[in-house]
Amino acid sequence: MARPAPDQGADLFSANRDRILESRAPLAARMRPRALDELAGHDALVGEGTLLRRAIEQDRLSSIILWGPPGSGKTTLARIIASTTKAHFVSVSAVSSGVADLRAAVKEASERLGMHGQRTVLFIDEIHRFNKAQQDAILPYVEDGTILLIGATTENPSFEVNSPLLSRSRVIVLHALTDEVIRQLVIRALGDEERGLGRQHLSIDEDAIDFLVNIANGDARFALNTLEYASAGVKTGGTTITIELVQEAAQRRAATYDKSGEDHYDAISALHKTLRGSDPDAALYWLARMLERGDDPLYVARRLVRFASEDVGMADPQALPLTMAAQQAIHFIGMPEGALALAEAAVYLALAPKSNALYRAYGEALSDVANTRNDPVPVHLRNAPTRMMKELGYGKGYRYAHDFDEGIVGQQNLPENLEGRRYYHPTDRGLEADLRERMERIRAIYAQTSGQDSNRD
Repeated sequence: MARPAPDQGADLFSANRDRILESRAPLAARMRPRALDELAGHDALVGEGTLLRRAIEQDRLSSIILWGPPGSGKTTLARIIASTTKAHFVSVSAVSSGVADLRAAVKEASERLGMHGQRTVLFIDEIHRFNKAQQDAILPYVEDGTILLIGATTENPSFEVNSPLLSRSRVIVLHALTDEVIRQLVIRALGDEERGLGRQHLSIDEDAIDFLVNIANGDARFALNTLEYASAGVKTGGTTITIELVQEAAQRRAATYDKSGEDHYDAISALHKTLRGSDPDAALYWLARMLERGDDPLYVARRLVRFASEDVGMADPQALPLTMAAQQAIHFIGMPEGALALAEAAVYLALAPKSNALYRAYGEALSDVANTRNDPVPVHLRNAPTRMMKELGYGKGYRYAHDFDEGIVGQQNLPENLEGRRYYHPTDRGLEADLRERMERIRAIYAQTSGQDSNRD
């Protein structure tokens, strides 16, 4: 019997290995769509007649960045693009690959293009994890067409991908799959005898599939792999996947939240804006969502303290000590018990009268410090701890407020170039309504007493 040639043997080995890997791959990988028509949930992007589909089918696609949540189909679309355009597909992960790996992939792509005329799709998963040097390393080869770059990211590319690379790529936004699409994918996997669970002749209870679809959060990978794990729990002779099996397999909701990424900043923005909008229910939801997904409770506490000064301010001065008390409670008792202290602070802030007068006043004062001449402190306001300073007139003419009626007296308290400047304008909400009346009275007294002689130096 003739022995196979070395290359033929290697091909047989690779084919056998690929068959074994495919048969043992997770259900989500086995059910991965192979063509554009099989890609569910993205008709607006790659449906018949769309620009992206025409570009793929005509092999006229330039480098792209696929931006979307986990399980939305980024890797799948990249593989379909490669197979449709008959390009060689090379996948690297930004988590485990470095510049040397990129250069090796580019070198092979260049040789493949020169020897066989075949383009290479270089798929970089989690491209946002590459630093600037790593992204710069592939820039020349994206520009000259040696590779067709397809980057995948769950983070906003405008923050995480450097400008030169971003300007040479088109950003494609993939949204989370709808519940109906997830349901269809689950049903398809149960019935598919070639790649799915069809040979096991399983069914799934209605409440079980409802629960699975809900907890998947639009993540097809999570839904299918949870389904496969749950199917392993069906007892011998049984055929039904129950909600109990799905709950045990899932453990918890699919995590779409990255506490250091855009979801984190979107969530804190939502919390801040619902507090400002005086909606305690929405504030409690966003607070719980952040804490449940692992945000640092002290970070949340700091944001609540900031809100107390920025958006409540003097309309309710008790907001600041209350939020500081919540911060101390987190230090003292920790989580999860400390969450209630944050919840109390959030509800208080939501229901408190709102004013940004203090925030605006400080901003205007800060602007004057930065943009106007910083004239000396008026002489009568200066401290005079030494004889020489007294002889120079420091403190002379200062009016001691307690020597005057109501403890108020008019004098020049700002540098001369800012005389008459007003920063703080109280609103008519909460305590500020009383403060506004008091300020009007103070200003009237100032106007009456500014020209009087001083009773005390």
